[in-house]
Amino acid sequence: MYASTVPMDSSKLVLLLSFSYILLHQSSLTAAQPNFINYYCNNTGNYTTNSTYQRNLNSLLSSLASDTQIDYGFYNLSVGEFPDRVNAIALCRGDVAVDICRSCVNDSTHKILEVCPNKMGAFGVYALCMIRYSNRSIFGVVDEQPSFYRWNLQNVLDVTLFNQALQTLFARLRAKAASGNSLKKFATGNQSAGVETVYAIVQCTPDLSEGQCSSCLLDLFRMITNCCGGNVRGKIGAKLIRPSCNLRWETGPFFNGTLEILPSPPPPQISSPTSLPAPAQGRPWILINSLLHFDFDVLI
Repeated sequence: MYASTVPMDSSKLVLLLSFSYILLHQSSLTAAQPNFINYYCNNTGNYTTNSTYQRNLNSLLSSLASDTQIDYGFYNLSVGEFPDRVNAIALCRGDVAVDICRSCVNDSTHKILEVCPNKMGAFGVYALCMIRYSNRSIFGVVDEQPSFYRWNLQNVLDVTLFNQALQTLFARLRAKAASGNSLKKFATGNQSAGVETVYAIVQCTPDLSEGQCSSCLLDLFRMITNCCGGNVRGKIGAKLIRPSCNLRWETGPFFNGTLEILPSPPPPQISSPTSLPAPAQGRPWILINSLLHFDFDVLI
């Protein structure tokens, strides 16, 4: 017996090809949504399926994902009325291209519903963008929790010199980012630390005032000394993230922008209260707290 084929008319062929394209396109969209680096699901309340809150949330996230007017990487939107009002903020890293930013925000609007189903509030972080939504007011408010910390396990060559350079660099970047406008509060820079160079970025959500942004970043910088059993101090790279602000440093370039190697700062004074001490010795330990998340891995 021989196999045979049955001719298909053109209309059925077009319909079949169109259906196949839709399936492939949907599959590619699903595959294009990677896992968050970190995320937090607010446990203060749940919404029910098919509720007004869910419809408002879906409408809001859809609007964020489809917005092609915003080209500065900051999205803030509210939908609905109390008690079903939903507020959301999406923020891209300040040096990210518009198309990459929009793709990242689009992914985040889908992923946040997947990882935090039926939650009244959530916060998700990718490498190049972050998203959060809540039923409470989040605009113009400094949110300190949750906090995420990630650091490279490798130590710098000269801890004292590096920490002094890091302190000098962040003071400069903090002032620059805080003085930004309502569209962007972001700064990058680099500083020589002897034979090494430290590169850093700092960023606040642009809805914060200059004072709020400066305070948020300063508090986050101070956490380098206080958090994680001292394990962030003296590392060649680290990233500290809160919903309202974030910072990162590395010993190699990792951001887009003009680099300027500045001379090493003078040696720190012994009495300086904000100097960063050397890393703690011995095995690292983890502070267990429901709102603090620690990751011992190499940053990418």
